[in-house]
Amino acid sequence: MLNHVMVGSNDIERSRRFYDAVLGVLGAGAPILNEAPSGHLRLFYRHAGSTFCVSQPINDSEASAGNGGTIGFQCDSLAQVQAFHDVAIAHGGTSIEDAPGPRESNMGVIDLAYVRDPDGNKLCAIHRR
Repeated sequence: MLNHVMVGSNDIERSRRFYDAVLGVLGAGAPILNEAPSGHLRLFYRHAGSTFCVSQPINDSEASAGNGGTIGFQCDSLAQVQAFHDVAIAHGGTSIEDAPGPRESNMGVIDLAYVRDPDGNKLCAIHRR
């Protein structure tokens, strides 16, 4: 259903270091660096048919995280969920909510980890058993 997700960044190089490491856990390679016609820089990470983008805000306002928004990244195992979390923290992210691990849900057991990136965007690593 989704083609891409884009978040804003106030420091594109900081975001690149963070997302290179975190998305590398999922198998994503280096991003495509794009310069918008406005001169703003954007990073396009492509992997498994999806694109995750990080952009300097085109309107020149400060980037801000969406209240109530979460971007979920599919993982292959609980170990990958934990690695996503740990690498995010090691690269400037913040652990939020409960510790990474299994959660009971009406869909069975799922493995989850929640972090915020350096700009405050809420990310979820999820593995469905």
